Amino acid sequence: MARKTGSHSEITGPRIRAEASRLFARHGFAAVSMRQIAAAVGVQAGALYLYTPDKEALLFDLLKTHMEELLAAWAEAPRGAGALGALETFVRFHIRFNLMRAEAVFLSYMELRNLNAANFAVIEALRGRYEGELEAILKAGQAEGALALPDTKLATMAIIAMLTGVTTWYREGGRLDRETVETIYWDMVRKAVAA
Repeated sequence: MARKTGSHSEITGPRIRAEASRLFARHGFAAVSMRQIAAAVGVQAGALYLYTPDKEALLFDLLKTHMEELLAAWAEAPRGAGALGALETFVRFHIRFNLMRAEAVFLSYMELRNLNAANFAVIEALRGRYEGELEAILKAGQAEGALALPDTKLATMAIIAMLTGVTTWYREGGRLDRETVETIYWDMVRKAVAA
């Protein structure tokens, strides 16, 4: 469906995504209607369908974009020396990237269940790629003799869960700044993998 001449798709599209993300994170996907999203953006409900076929497609787009941005940013992140340096880089990167996107992280974990099987599989595959990056670091650390852990897959899941948890409690201007949090978490991860 074509947009009307003079429409501001480069403005409205991102506003729809931002308001949907905010509303889904605050009230839950199931509780938010397309009409509420439209009202928050300041457009008629029918106008949303120029940008997305339905609410689930909007959620899927938000989750997929988040994972693709995460993977792209990690691909560009400079690595430390050896597996231990790469692991420290991963820990700090994960916290830094996700603290700036706490709503997207929340949606990625809490609203994944609202996707149909095909969309769920796409997001799971993207997650698997990211988790695979950490597991490869852990395996390299084992091979180098720098890390000691009984199961790299389990360690991967535990580390990601621990690092992602920062987004639920961290508040800017709180007792600890971001760099201090990164350093403390790096120390905990290092000890957890017997580095």
